[in-house]
Amino acid sequence: MNTQKTVRQEAGTVEENSLRLDEEKAEQIVEALNADLADAYVLYHQLHKHHWNVEGAEFLDVHVFLQEVYEDVEDAADEVAERLQALGGVPHANMTTLAAHATVEPEDEDVYDVRTSLANDLEMMGDIIESYRQHVELAEGLGDYATGEMLREQLEVIEEHAHHIEHYLEDDSLVVESATR
Repeated sequence: MNTQKTVRQEAGTVEENSLRLDEEKAEQIVEALNADLADAYVLYHQLHKHHWNVEGAEFLDVHVFLQEVYEDVEDAADEVAERLQALGGVPHANMTTLAAHATVEPEDEDVYDVRTSLANDLEMMGDIIESYRQHVELAEGLGDYATGEMLREQLEVIEEHAHHIEHYLEDDSLVVESATR
């Protein structure tokens, strides 16, 4: 590691930005976006864990689906971090800081059945959906319509994934009655 240390911007600060959004307003949005960033990485790691550990008759479909979801979450996190930087903020970037600022609780290290894993993912997604809705309102209320639009687009994607998980968790109407006993 390089021993020379030149700090260009301290973590937790918001500097003037070229977007001409007042620093006080930008600070509020940066704080919200850093929480969204932290939540995204908690969700990303949980989805990745479930992708690795999925088993059973629908292994391949669920395995591929979870990869699509965690890749979408990672893309969203990258977009959030870049927006944070554009607003003059410093995106959270290490695991300790991300964990400390996440508003969602990660699942423990144990491996669960697919249904339990998906139910845990759906619960976390629901919490993130609620947070995104609040942050869309915050950003737009402060006049940052671009951040509001970015979050709205990401919200649509996570809602779609949550809806698909909900379908995975439904009872299968094609299962013969004897299989349910």
